[in-house]
Amino acid sequence: MARQYGSGGKTIGAMLAKELGINCYSREILRMASEESGINERLFGMSDEKMKGAGWFKILSRPYDGELLSPEEKGFVSEENIFNYQAKIIKDLAEKESCVIIGRCADYVLKDNPNVVSVFVHADEKFCLDRAMERNSMTEKEMKKYIEKTDKFRGDFYRYHTGHEWADARNYDLCLNSGKLGFQKCVEEIKAYIKIRFDL
Repeated sequence: MARQYGSGGKTIGAMLAKELGINCYSREILRMASEESGINERLFGMSDEKMKGAGWFKILSRPYDGELLSPEEKGFVSEENIFNYQAKIIKDLAEKESCVIIGRCADYVLKDNPNVVSVFVHADEKFCLDRAMERNSMTEKEMKKYIEKTDKFRGDFYRYHTGHEWADARNYDLCLNSGKLGFQKCVEEIKAYIKIRFDL
């Protein structure tokens, strides 16, 4: 599940997982990738931060190819290898259980899996801003800037690791406007899609 900041995608994902009786994974993937690789978990978070400020990252694209580097190889703690370990965890999770995965380009990582449903949750600027303001102590101007920056990073991150555009509807099975539907109806829409597509 990919989502614009403030659209409630993460909340919708958690609600969906609860109703389906399955796990929902978000930042836990970083911890699991750290345990799998032996790379300090802090480096996974730092990799994101480093990329946020890197000029090259906005224009380059290195689509995920699944290759994992071992500790003795150069580039073991590179952005690509750190992402590839997260992708390995995402693939392992999808292999062994039904679950909801928030962000981390999971739709692209699992694109060859026939049982994956990919969802993009979005909403208009006012809805995202109002929701974000409820949860953060920033001025409206600061919050607007923060939302823009976060969504821009998510778009850059997605483009870098997939070669595709994050907000392009063609990357997803469903694009839902949480501002118009509300969270519960988004959950119902996803469940209805699953039922129809998989003939349940």
